Amino acid sequence: MSIQEAWAGRYFEDFKLGDIYRAPVGRTVSEADNTWFTLITNNPNQIHFNAEYASRTEFGRPLVNSTLTLAIVTGMTVADVSQNGFALGYEEVTMPRPVFAGDTLYAETEVLELRESRSRPEQGIVTTRTRGLNQRGEVVLQMRRQVMVWRRDAAPRVDAFPLSP
Repeated sequence: MSIQEAWAGRYFEDFKLGDIYRAPVGRTVSEADNTWFTLITNNPNQIHFNAEYASRTEFGRPLVNSTLTLAIVTGMTVADVSQNGFALGYEEVTMPRPVFAGDTLYAETEVLELRESRSRPEQGIVTTRTRGLNQRGEVVLQMRRQVMVWRRDAAPRVDAFPLSP
């Protein structure tokens, strides 16, 4: 028997311009997800949790909190984009279609730019465009993101799995 290492994410030298990474699983957003996220983030806009109020809007039902959509789509990309780094910024975040409870989100990310970090030679900066799609393939979120990513030889090692004595 051999123990196989799990996917540990990309390091700076693994990224290539034009590559597209598709998250391997979708995520269906529930009404509970939306309500809890809205409560946790203190968002008092009733369009997210009051069905009667939302029924009188152009959408006819509660909208999924836009920052929940952003969080889910971003989270879906971590294994491929930022597992070995951290976000420097988000730009041009747009949400061209609404998301409702019961919609399933998918994510794909394209590598737009790669550059060496001038201040941190052990890392590089990756610029990406991520699209969040619903189950019909409609874009519900699009954003650009910059991530500071470790080079493989300089990355901190994290051996989180406990070993038996």
